[in-house]
Order: sequence, then C-alpha cells, then structure tokens
Amino acid sequence: MSDTVQQPVTSHPELGALPLARTAIDRGCERRTRAGWLDGLRADPETRHLVMIGGRARVLDGELVLLEGSQVPADGTEIYLGADGSTEIVLHSFAEAPAAADGAPGTAATHPEQWLGLRDVAAGLGARDAGLFVEAVAIANWNHTMNFCPGCGGKLELRDSGWVKHCPAEGIEHFPRTDPAVIVAITDEDDRLLLGANKAWGGTRFSTLAGFVEPGESLESAVIREVAEESGVIVQNPRYMGSQPWPFPRSLMLGFTATATGTELLPDGVEIIDLRWFTREQLAAEVRSGAIAVPSGASIASALIEHWFGGVLPEPERLEN
Repeated sequence: MSDTVQQPVTSHPELGALPLARTAIDRGCERRTRAGWLDGLRADPETRHLVMIGGRARVLDGELVLLEGSQVPADGTEIYLGADGSTEIVLHSFAEAPAAADGAPGTAATHPEQWLGLRDVAAGLGARDAGLFVEAVAIANWNHTMNFCPGCGGKLELRDSGWVKHCPAEGIEHFPRTDPAVIVAITDEDDRLLLGANKAWGGTRFSTLAGFVEPGESLESAVIREVAEESGVIVQNPRYMGSQPWPFPRSLMLGFTATATGTELLPDGVEIIDLRWFTREQLAAEVRSGAIAVPSGASIASALIEHWFGGVLPEPERLEN
C-alpha cells in the first residue's frame, strides 16, 4: 500500500467557490468539546488570537491580523475557531470597543491596519481568512444574542469552547442556529432575467428574488412559493447552483435558477415595489449609465446575476467635473 496521503478533492456546484463559502480551517469539532481546551490554548504561546469588535476585525495587507495572547484585551467573549495547520486560533469578540483595545474603532490611536467588516473585505481575502472571518461573525452573533434560555428565561452558561449554551435550570443545551434562505435567478423563454427592487433599497437597486424557507418546506417548494408571493410569477425547474453563509445574523443562502411559465409581473408592494425583465444588453446599459444598481462583491446575488450575464457587469460611468 502507498503511504501517500490522499488529499480531499473539493468540488463545487455551478457557481463555483463563492467568496463566503471558502475555508482552509480545521474547525476541530472534536477538540473544542474537551474540558479545559480553551484554558490550554490561552496558556500556549503558539496560539494566535483574532480580536473582533462590533463585527469588525483588523486587516493588514489583505490578511486578518492575528495576535499573540499578551496583546489581547481582557473580557471578550472567547470562542475556539479552529486550526490552520498546527496553529490554533481563538476568537475574542467584543460588542463594543474595550478601553484596552488600542487602535479599535473610535479610539485616537493610529495603526496601519484597518478595522473592517466582513462585507468590506471578504472577496479580497484568501480562503483561510475568508473562512475564519465568516465563522467568527456567525458564532459571535449567536453568542452575543443567545444569553437566556428560551424555555425558562434563565441565564445560560457557555460550554464547548463557545459553541454550546447550557441551561442549568432545565439541564438542556442550546446550539447555534442557521436560517436557510433561497435566492433565485429567474429567466423567461427569451432568456431575459427578472430582477426586483426592494422597498428598503429605494427603488433603483435591483436584485434577484429571495426569501426564507418555512418550517416543513423543501428548498424547491420555497423557490416556487417565494417567487410567486413577491412577483406573481410561476416558476418551474428549480436548479441548485451553490450556497454560502450570510452571517447577518445567521442565514445560509442557497442559490437557484428557475424558469418562468409566464412574464406578467405583480410586485407584492410590501417588499418588492418594482419588477423588470432585462436582456443582457439592457442590464449592461442601465448599470453602466447609473440608472440602476445591482449587487456586487461577496453576495451570492451578484454571482447569480453574473453567471447569467456571462461575465462581470460594467462599472457605472462617472461624470467628470
């Protein structure tokens, strides 16, 4: 037998490796349950620490800044993130900047690093740091909001290196939750793309339609229901294209394409206030002129639109003074 270790082959659906779905971290699920695991990492000088304040972290030269233990402010929520090879990484999350966090947002100190949010930098980070940042934001959101037992209202205790909340009164454990949501690129028989303007965006920003999966509902059924509710369009043949976490605060976005059986549009008027069918030429022209905006960056909506378009959309033209 060969002693060569076979490396796992990573395959992706049609959208490919989406920015927030990349990772190169071993989360160490079996290690984080060990008693005293965080205590041991805290005492190990080789451990590296990610400080996050209000969902933002330090970024320098396109990489997350990882600190030695002596550089970390006290009293943050401490959560094990995993290992990069032999290097163990621990998150220290603060809802607000601690007094000791020199250079944190809002303080007078200056640093070459920037404090940035996940959406600001995700597409430009490498796989390790993109995965770390997504994991950190998601688990921190849960830790900062899940403080009391939903059954009895009692105070919950943190366990398993930040991944479990225990209710001592009821003797039960609570785990981080993820809310699945479908997002759909809809085309008609002429291969035009349907985009909608959400009321919250003011009417000039258009995107693919999306919505949360309801209890007891399949992903395909959610695609058909959500599209019909928001646009009046009946779709068929939902096809899975890819997924990525969207930890704002705890969604998993599942991308689909679907084909419309008709083209009559009826925006719901609550979430969606405008709907339009676009050819590739029309969409490119309106984005270029600045008449409308579409998602960009790390969002799966951007990936779905550009997959249909066949490439990167043009940048809006800027008028020179």
